[in-house]
Amino acid sequence: MTKERLYLYDTTLRDGQQTQGVQFSTAEKKQITQALDDLGIDYIEGGWPGANPTDSAFFDAAPKTRATMTAFGMTKRAGRSAENDDVLAAVMNAGTSAVCLVGKAHDYHVTAALGISLEENLENIRASVAHIVAQGREALYDAEHFFDGYKDNPEYALAACRAALEAGARWVVLCDTNGGAMPSEVHRIVDAVIKAGIPGANLGIHTHNDTENAVACSLAAVEAGARQVQGTLNGLGERCGNANLTTLIPTLLLKEPYASQFDIGVSDDALAGLTKLSRMLDDILNRVPTKQAPYVGASAFAHKAGLHASAILKDPSTYEHIKPELVGNARIIPMSNQAGQSNLRKRLTDAGLVVDKGNPALARILDRIKEREAEGYSYDTAQASFELLARQELGQAPEFFEVKRYKVTVERRKNKYNKMVSLSEAVVVLKVDGEKRLSVSESMDETGSDRGPVNALAKALAKDLGRYSEIINDMRLVDFKVRITQGGTEAVTRVIIDCEDGRGRRWSSVGVSPNIIDASFEALLDAMRWKLLRDTEAAA
Repeated sequence: MTKERLYLYDTTLRDGQQTQGVQFSTAEKKQITQALDDLGIDYIEGGWPGANPTDSAFFDAAPKTRATMTAFGMTKRAGRSAENDDVLAAVMNAGTSAVCLVGKAHDYHVTAALGISLEENLENIRASVAHIVAQGREALYDAEHFFDGYKDNPEYALAACRAALEAGARWVVLCDTNGGAMPSEVHRIVDAVIKAGIPGANLGIHTHNDTENAVACSLAAVEAGARQVQGTLNGLGERCGNANLTTLIPTLLLKEPYASQFDIGVSDDALAGLTKLSRMLDDILNRVPTKQAPYVGASAFAHKAGLHASAILKDPSTYEHIKPELVGNARIIPMSNQAGQSNLRKRLTDAGLVVDKGNPALARILDRIKEREAEGYSYDTAQASFELLARQELGQAPEFFEVKRYKVTVERRKNKYNKMVSLSEAVVVLKVDGEKRLSVSESMDETGSDRGPVNALAKALAKDLGRYSEIINDMRLVDFKVRITQGGTEAVTRVIIDCEDGRGRRWSSVGVSPNIIDASFEALLDAMRWKLLRDTEAAA
């Protein structure tokens, strides 16, 4: 059976950039564009030319793409022609093969926000779209506030869409701008729009996630007949974000009835790179990936309960809705005091440690985990520390170096500009290959800012590890989480450190102590030892 084409439109670089705290550089926009093009996205909205220097610079040097590069702007202003509107001219001058213009579809916003007549707004839409088409560009009309407008005045909301379509727009995009529409409403209204004479083959859907229904509303629109879906990677967007393409794409490819009905232009090989793409975006934004994110989250295929793990070993489909490798993710069997031997053996196998059922070391490892979790440790997410603990009980934990002692000082003082600054300094005494070494390091970065005592410890440790220093230089700390596990004067601090290396590997380690620096140092030691263990084994 021939599948129907469903088009994907990405607005990460424009609508996604409206996320609080997000501002892409031109180089980052180019990197994301290439990744989106490799994924198979049909339309890439690069930004609003003329609205800010970064967007204008991006369009001046935008990479060539298979995808249709799209510039975003707004319909012409009342009282001037489309040819003489400088804001519209800046969008057209970007030279993209497609242009998407936003225009009001809600009568209230036309009169209250724009202060023009309803007919003037329709003329602005008609003239702007006709201007785009006359210059040989593909035109898209973003019907802003469409669903709210349709509920208040369906005749006018439809008139706005017809004005764009009759002027030559390829796509009329129905926008749930405020993000409050429910999936059932979206389905009913899209169906009504199609029955009113606007073909589904010309309809797109653009939803926001203010009720956490953006993906569901997008799917509802597709089921009703819309044939373009707009969204962003990782659900970026203003307020609560946009429809998450990282969720929508695998749903459309892997779930029925969509998988049998639609071709979305994304290959199986491209889908297998989705997790990597999602994490690449988080790296660019310097954000910690959401572990519970569907499909691509680190916990999306994590099985903690012993009963689940036992079933997973026999048949993964018992507790997984898809195979994790389809989206480039991996199954995880975390370790905790709820774990049984099924979890343990699966996790050991994942770490490359084959242990026969009935091996007495299994019971020892479980007992050790339960004892340490009673002390405040957590191996649920600290997979590197778990592996080191297990290897110790199995007699497979090489001693790369020994820490004899360490000291950290933090000094608060005035610098040469008479400004109060802090400076952290760490002294670590190590024994490497039978040789005692003393390493001293400060945490000052290239800007003259103090990066803190843990940074000073990390630099001191890595500074003089002899033949192991080169391996550790490839490692960096990406997240640092602190939790107080007991209150009062006997408070215990648990620190989780997330690290990554040049190969793209990520791992977590844990440390526990009444002293936050000591807990951090323990987690740091585990992180370094895990890295040394993996790299030396690979080189052997």
